[in-house]
Amino acid sequence: MSTPTPPALQATGLVKRYGEGPVAVDALRAVDLTVADGEMLAIMGPSGSGKSTLLHLLGALDRPSAGTLELRGRRYDNLDDAELTRLRGEVFGFVFQFFNLLPTLTAAENVLLPALISGQRASTYAARVDELLARVGLADRAGHVPSELSGGEQQRVAIARALLREPQVLLADEPTGNLDSRSGHAVLELLRAMADEGQTVVMVTHDPAAAARADRVVLLRDGEIVQELQGGDTGRVVDALRALESEPLGAPT
Repeated sequence: MSTPTPPALQATGLVKRYGEGPVAVDALRAVDLTVADGEMLAIMGPSGSGKSTLLHLLGALDRPSAGTLELRGRRYDNLDDAELTRLRGEVFGFVFQFFNLLPTLTAAENVLLPALISGQRASTYAARVDELLARVGLADRAGHVPSELSGGEQQRVAIARALLREPQVLLADEPTGNLDSRSGHAVLELLRAMADEGQTVVMVTHDPAAAARADRVVLLRDGEIVQELQGGDTGRVVDALRALESEPLGAPT
């Protein structure tokens, strides 16, 4: 009998506490979360609910105060700083709201940047850069600097950059938050297509329409997961979010 494949990510009893003593604040409170391999997961919740904190912990950008994190069955919250740096570079790809492209570099050079930072030769990744720019629909914009690209094009460059080293998990923090609706739709279609091809995607978003493109939606409130929904229905996500935001602070969930 074959051994079941472990999930891409597993968080158990995850706590993130800022400060100490009576002024301590728990941004996350005993969060349990499983992300299946190849799943597109959306994380939603009111401002201050812990969405970005959870994403940062999953991506090893920060350490939990308590609890454990596993990547395909192997624990990683207890790794040392050097091991976490390697993990971030080789296992996770990151996409942020404000693109974070270097303004003096071309689209191709920005995509290549993670390899250069890790000390690898540009020639090793030349074909990969061309492949990724074509994948995100920007093959003809490779030589353009960010100021010559639209917001949607810049975000697609950022996605290509995040995919350069073939990450096991792509983490996106409000990837459409700085885009117009048309550009945002194109970015979401790209993320959805990648998930359909087997890429694990975890996305924080405030947009119900974006969340509905995911396979599953997790709702946070006051640092706790209070509801999970299947994706695909924008109206259902809107209703759940409205109900969550209308509850008095500290109300039972």
